[in-house]
Amino acid sequence: MHRRRRTALILSAALVAGVPLLAACGDQAHPGAAAVVGGQRIEVSAVQAKVRDVRDAQQDSPQSAQLIKDTGQLGRAKLYDLIVDRVVQRAADDAGVSVSRKEIQDGRYELVRQSGGEDQLVAVYLQQRGVAPDQVDDAVRRDLLVGKIATAIGAANSPEGQQKLNETFTAAAKSLDIDVNPRYGAWDDTKLELGTYRAPWITEVSEVPEPVETGA
Repeated sequence: MHRRRRTALILSAALVAGVPLLAACGDQAHPGAAAVVGGQRIEVSAVQAKVRDVRDAQQDSPQSAQLIKDTGQLGRAKLYDLIVDRVVQRAADDAGVSVSRKEIQDGRYELVRQSGGEDQLVAVYLQQRGVAPDQVDDAVRRDLLVGKIATAIGAANSPEGQQKLNETFTAAAKSLDIDVNPRYGAWDDTKLELGTYRAPWITEVSEVPEPVETGA
Protein backbone atom coordinates (compact mmCIF):
# COMPACT_ATOMS: atom_id res chain seq x y z
CA MET A 1 0.00 0.00 0.00
CA HIS A 2 1.39 3.44 -0.87
CA ARG A 3 1.88 5.65 2.17
CA ARG A 4 -0.61 8.46 2.11
CA ARG A 5 -1.49 11.42 4.24
CA ARG A 6 -4.50 10.92 6.40
CA THR A 7 -5.93 12.08 9.65
CA ALA A 8 -5.99 9.84 12.69
CA LEU A 9 -9.47 9.41 14.08
CA ILE A 10 -9.06 8.93 17.79
CA LEU A 11 -11.75 7.90 20.24
CA SER A 12 -10.99 7.93 23.94
CA ALA A 13 -10.18 4.44 25.19
CA ALA A 14 -12.37 5.03 28.20
CA LEU A 15 -15.57 5.95 26.31
CA VAL A 16 -17.09 6.81 29.65
CA ALA A 17 -19.07 10.01 29.12
CA GLY A 18 -22.76 9.95 28.43
CA VAL A 19 -26.05 8.41 29.31
CA PRO A 20 -27.26 4.83 29.70
CA LEU A 21 -28.04 2.77 26.65
CA LEU A 22 -31.68 3.36 25.76
CA ALA A 23 -34.23 0.60 25.50
CA ALA A 24 -36.53 3.03 23.69
CA CYS A 25 -36.32 6.53 22.35
CA GLY A 26 -37.89 9.32 24.36
CA ASP A 27 -37.95 11.86 21.58
CA GLN A 28 -41.59 12.21 20.61
CA ALA A 29 -40.66 13.94 17.34
CA HIS A 30 -38.76 10.87 16.19
CA PRO A 31 -39.95 7.88 18.21
CA GLY A 32 -37.51 4.97 18.01
CA ALA A 33 -34.72 7.15 16.64
CA ALA A 34 -31.49 7.86 18.49
CA ALA A 35 -30.78 10.64 15.99
CA VAL A 36 -31.81 12.05 12.63
CA VAL A 37 -28.94 13.05 10.37
CA GLY A 38 -29.52 14.60 6.97
CA GLY A 39 -33.15 13.58 7.20
CA GLN A 40 -32.18 9.93 7.73
CA ARG A 41 -32.91 8.15 11.00
CA ILE A 42 -30.37 6.34 13.12
CA GLU A 43 -32.50 3.85 14.96
CA VAL A 44 -31.95 3.01 18.62
CA SER A 45 -31.88 -0.62 17.52
CA ALA A 46 -28.90 0.14 15.23
CA VAL A 47 -26.98 1.66 18.13
CA GLN A 48 -27.83 -1.32 20.32
CA ALA A 49 -26.65 -3.76 17.66
CA LYS A 50 -23.27 -2.00 17.49
CA VAL A 51 -23.00 -2.15 21.26
CA ARG A 52 -23.84 -5.86 21.35
CA ASP A 53 -21.13 -6.61 18.78
CA VAL A 54 -18.54 -4.84 20.90
CA ARG A 55 -19.71 -6.43 24.14
CA ASP A 56 -19.61 -9.91 22.59
CA ALA A 57 -16.05 -9.32 21.43
CA GLN A 58 -15.06 -7.94 24.82
CA GLN A 59 -16.46 -10.99 26.58
CA ASP A 60 -14.11 -13.17 24.50
CA SER A 61 -11.06 -11.07 25.40
CA PRO A 62 -8.65 -12.01 28.21
CA GLN A 63 -9.05 -8.39 29.37
CA SER A 64 -12.84 -8.56 29.26
CA ALA A 65 -13.51 -7.15 32.73
CA GLN A 66 -11.30 -4.11 32.18
CA LEU A 67 -12.56 -3.48 28.66
CA ILE A 68 -16.18 -3.53 29.80
CA LYS A 69 -15.37 -1.27 32.73
CA ASP A 70 -13.61 1.22 30.46
CA THR A 71 -16.58 1.38 28.06
CA GLY A 72 -19.41 1.77 30.51
CA GLN A 73 -21.27 4.26 28.32
CA LEU A 74 -20.70 2.52 25.02
CA GLY A 75 -24.15 3.40 23.72
CA ARG A 76 -23.34 7.07 23.35
CA ALA A 77 -19.94 6.29 21.85
CA LYS A 78 -21.52 4.08 19.18
CA LEU A 79 -24.13 6.71 18.34
CA TYR A 80 -21.31 9.22 18.05
CA ASP A 81 -19.56 6.87 15.60
CA LEU A 82 -22.70 6.53 13.49
CA ILE A 83 -23.17 10.30 13.35
CA VAL A 84 -19.52 10.90 12.48
CA ASP A 85 -19.72 8.33 9.68
CA ARG A 86 -22.39 10.46 8.02
CA VAL A 87 -20.53 13.71 8.63
CA VAL A 88 -17.39 12.30 7.01
CA GLN A 89 -19.42 10.93 4.09
CA ARG A 90 -21.02 14.34 3.48
CA ALA A 91 -17.61 16.02 3.56
CA ALA A 92 -16.27 13.39 1.16
CA ASP A 93 -19.19 13.93 -1.23
CA ASP A 94 -18.60 17.68 -1.10
CA ALA A 95 -14.90 17.19 -1.81
CA GLY A 96 -15.62 14.72 -4.63
CA VAL A 97 -13.65 11.84 -3.12
CA SER A 98 -14.49 8.23 -2.40
CA VAL A 99 -12.86 5.01 -1.23
CA SER A 100 -13.03 1.75 -3.16
CA ARG A 101 -13.38 -1.72 -1.70
CA LYS A 102 -9.85 -2.50 -2.87
CA GLU A 103 -8.49 0.56 -1.05
CA ILE A 104 -10.16 -0.62 2.15
CA GLN A 105 -8.64 -4.07 1.72
CA ASP A 106 -5.21 -2.59 1.00
CA GLY A 107 -5.50 -0.24 3.96
CA ARG A 108 -6.43 -3.05 6.29
CA TYR A 109 -3.60 -5.20 4.95
CA GLU A 110 -1.11 -2.42 5.75
CA LEU A 111 -2.47 -2.05 9.27
CA VAL A 112 -2.25 -5.81 9.76
CA ARG A 113 1.36 -5.67 8.64
CA GLN A 114 2.14 -2.82 11.02
CA SER A 115 0.35 -4.55 13.89
CA GLY A 116 2.06 -7.89 13.44
CA GLY A 117 -0.98 -9.89 12.40
CA GLU A 118 -4.75 -9.93 12.07
CA ASP A 119 -5.36 -10.99 15.67
CA GLN A 120 -3.20 -8.17 16.95
CA LEU A 121 -4.97 -5.61 14.77
CA VAL A 122 -8.41 -6.74 15.92
CA ALA A 123 -7.26 -6.59 19.54
CA VAL A 124 -5.95 -3.05 19.10
CA TYR A 125 -9.19 -1.83 17.56
CA LEU A 126 -11.22 -3.41 20.33
CA GLN A 127 -9.03 -2.13 23.14
CA GLN A 128 -8.18 1.33 21.84
CA ARG A 129 -11.24 2.21 19.79
CA GLY A 130 -14.11 0.14 21.13
CA VAL A 131 -14.53 -1.40 17.67
CA ALA A 132 -15.72 -4.98 17.22
CA PRO A 133 -14.00 -7.23 14.65
CA ASP A 134 -16.83 -6.91 12.14
CA GLN A 135 -16.67 -3.10 12.45
CA VAL A 136 -12.98 -2.75 11.55
CA ASP A 137 -13.50 -2.31 7.81
CA ASP A 138 -15.93 0.56 8.45
CA ALA A 139 -13.34 2.25 10.66
CA VAL A 140 -10.62 1.78 8.03
CA ARG A 141 -12.92 3.19 5.36
CA ARG A 142 -13.61 6.30 7.43
CA ASP A 143 -9.90 6.85 8.10
CA LEU A 144 -9.10 6.61 4.40
CA LEU A 145 -11.92 8.99 3.50
CA VAL A 146 -10.61 11.56 5.96
CA GLY A 147 -7.16 11.29 4.41
CA LYS A 148 -8.57 11.88 0.94
CA ILE A 149 -10.63 14.82 2.16
CA ALA A 150 -7.54 16.37 3.75
CA THR A 151 -5.64 16.01 0.47
CA ALA A 152 -8.52 17.37 -1.61
CA ILE A 153 -8.88 20.55 0.47
CA GLY A 154 -5.15 21.06 0.89
CA ALA A 155 -5.14 20.57 4.65
CA ALA A 156 -1.42 20.32 5.36
CA ASN A 157 0.13 18.74 8.44
CA SER A 158 0.08 21.96 10.44
CA PRO A 159 -2.13 23.84 12.90
CA GLU A 160 -3.53 25.80 9.98
CA GLY A 161 -4.27 22.63 8.06
CA GLN A 162 -5.92 21.11 11.11
CA GLN A 163 -8.13 24.17 11.46
CA LYS A 164 -9.10 23.94 7.79
CA LEU A 165 -10.04 20.30 8.23
CA ASN A 166 -12.07 21.07 11.34
CA GLU A 167 -13.94 23.78 9.47
CA THR A 168 -14.70 21.36 6.64
CA PHE A 169 -16.26 18.82 8.99
CA THR A 170 -18.15 21.51 10.90
CA ALA A 171 -19.67 22.73 7.62
CA ALA A 172 -20.63 19.17 6.71
CA ALA A 173 -22.22 18.63 10.12
CA LYS A 174 -24.23 21.84 9.88
CA SER A 175 -25.52 20.91 6.45
CA LEU A 176 -26.90 17.65 7.84
CA ASP A 177 -29.11 19.37 10.45
CA ILE A 178 -28.25 16.77 13.12
CA ASP A 179 -31.04 16.17 15.64
CA VAL A 180 -30.17 13.88 18.55
CA ASN A 181 -32.55 12.31 21.03
CA PRO A 182 -32.04 14.43 24.17
CA ARG A 183 -31.47 11.32 26.26
CA TYR A 184 -28.18 10.94 24.42
CA GLY A 185 -27.32 14.63 24.72
CA ALA A 186 -27.19 17.53 22.27
CA TRP A 187 -24.97 17.54 19.19
CA ASP A 188 -22.58 20.48 18.78
CA ASP A 189 -21.65 21.15 15.14
CA THR A 190 -18.74 23.43 15.96
CA LYS A 191 -17.08 21.21 18.54
CA LEU A 192 -18.23 17.99 16.87
CA GLU A 193 -19.33 16.69 20.24
CA LEU A 194 -22.32 14.77 21.53
CA GLY A 195 -23.40 16.27 24.83
CA THR A 196 -20.49 16.05 27.23
CA TYR A 197 -18.93 13.29 25.13
CA ARG A 198 -15.61 14.73 24.08
CA ALA A 199 -13.89 12.49 21.56
CA PRO A 200 -11.39 14.56 19.54
CA TRP A 201 -11.63 12.39 16.45
CA ILE A 202 -9.78 14.87 14.27
CA THR A 203 -6.32 15.27 15.77
CA GLU A 204 -3.68 15.65 13.11
CA VAL A 205 -3.06 15.38 9.41
CA SER A 206 -0.14 13.02 9.07
CA GLU A 207 1.46 10.13 7.29
CA VAL A 208 -0.15 6.72 7.91
CA PRO A 209 -0.08 6.43 11.72
CA GLU A 210 0.73 3.45 13.83
CA PRO A 211 -2.47 1.41 14.39
CA VAL A 212 -2.45 1.98 18.15
CA GLU A 213 -2.83 5.71 17.58
CA THR A 214 -5.57 5.45 14.97
CA GLY A 215 -9.18 6.05 16.10
CA ALA A 216 -13.08 6.24 15.10
